[in-house]
Amino acid sequence: MAYNRDNIRYNYVIFTCILLLLASCIKNDIPYPYIQANFLSISAETQDQGSIIDSISRKVTFTFPETTDIYNVKISDYTITPGAELVGDPFAGGIDLSTPKTVILRLYQDYEWQMIANQNISRYMTLSGQVGSSVIDVPAHRVVAYVSDNIDITAVKIETIKLGADGSEMSPNLNGKVVDFTHEVQVTVTDHGRSEEWKLYVATTESSVTTVRADAWTSVAWVYGEAEEGKDNGVEYRLSGDNDWTRVPQEWLRHDGGSFSARIIHLSPLTSYEARAYSDDERGATVEFTTGPVVQLPNSSLDEWWLNGKVWNPWLEGGEQYWDTGNKGATTLGSSNSVPTDDTSTGEGWAAMLETRFVGIGSIGKLAAGNLFVGYYVRTDGTNGILSFGRSFSQHPTKLRGYLKYKDAPISHATEGFTSLIGQPDTCIVWCALIDAPEPFEIRTNPKNRQLFDPESPIVVAYGKIEYGETIENYIPFEFELNYKSTQREPKYILLTASASKYGDYFTGGAGAVLYLDDLELIYDY
Repeated sequence: MAYNRDNIRYNYVIFTCILLLLASCIKNDIPYPYIQANFLSISAETQDQGSIIDSISRKVTFTFPETTDIYNVKISDYTITPGAELVGDPFAGGIDLSTPKTVILRLYQDYEWQMIANQNISRYMTLSGQVGSSVIDVPAHRVVAYVSDNIDITAVKIETIKLGADGSEMSPNLNGKVVDFTHEVQVTVTDHGRSEEWKLYVATTESSVTTVRADAWTSVAWVYGEAEEGKDNGVEYRLSGDNDWTRVPQEWLRHDGGSFSARIIHLSPLTSYEARAYSDDERGATVEFTTGPVVQLPNSSLDEWWLNGKVWNPWLEGGEQYWDTGNKGATTLGSSNSVPTDDTSTGEGWAAMLETRFVGIGSIGKLAAGNLFVGYYVRTDGTNGILSFGRSFSQHPTKLRGYLKYKDAPISHATEGFTSLIGQPDTCIVWCALIDAPEPFEIRTNPKNRQLFDPESPIVVAYGKIEYGETIENYIPFEFELNYKSTQREPKYILLTASASKYGDYFTGGAGAVLYLDDLELIYDY
């Protein structure tokens, strides 16, 4: 059939309409790439330790000395995810970190980050005849203190007072002055040109000695008391039901003005005791406490292993998994580098052999540090690992003990920031921490969203470590103490890890470095 021009024009119009109709039904649902924009590094002037970058919660925490004006913080340097941008110019001049500040990084979409400042300012007020320590309420700008009832409240001598940062000024200056505290006393504290009004309160108390509390661990207890400074202040204890009290030796006591504490050691686990504070011939109320159990970690002897394909696992097949290694990541390009060995500290059973090794083909690959940790390997992110550090734990061990030997090697591979270490001896590390976070700590080694454990983090209850940077031919016993930030905080998780290369999380270390680890034990006494 022949078509004339009108037929052709009509068919073209119909075809065009069909195309437009089809186009209107096609959704543009191709997603933008999901790459979180992160701070990779950031530093501020005058900070006295490294910044903590939390890429999961998107927070940066700075720690500053007392002399820093946190209302005017200068950011000196930062790096962010390649391709990302910092929206606006939030770091121009100085930034006010007296409260958290929000900044935005943009990479396909916006990501809010919080800038947070930690600044520990030493504040105190001590009085002649004071009972206990002053209560410093910083948000309310208020100080409350007590003196014994034989002190004339109209003429209380302030021995020392400091309510602002180093270098701040107080008006009137009450250091060493006799003050009438029948009513509140107001002072003005000026710091970096800004002034705050503080109110001081002093009251009398009939109680000359108070037993504040007892924090019971397993073989240790901490008892806190308050009394008038300058008297014979201390703590005594006994088994519940006994008649005789035992005074805590002076070397177990610590005094801070009228406040004091006692570290009572060599107690029996799962046992009830009584304690009380004393001041000269007077006694505080008796408090009762019960010590906890001795708990060891499953497979702390490191005897239990099984081979699943080419991945060695530090638990028995079908048994409870408590420990893990980075083998799942290492075996993507090679074989397991954290394996069992019959070279043990006793000549019996098994131990862990953790080897730092370059895994890959030719120059394509990565350095994999031999490691062992409490927790589990979550997944591999490209050639990086995501790990869950920690298992539920609520006791208060005081030390970690074990046996190790180490074959050192010069650092052969290093990433940005560590290249100056090339050729230097590698260093092995064993560390343990207790945290009170709501969940185990997630480790991410990918530089794009790296998150590593920080011993100074607020979630840390206690931390300790040991390092060796030289070859140790034969097994030696090692022991290190866990340093607690507070005797009252209850742990929720225990973290314990060992690595043949201290900077293995940064893919920096010496190929051929080997750490042997055996027979770990938690200690509960001092």
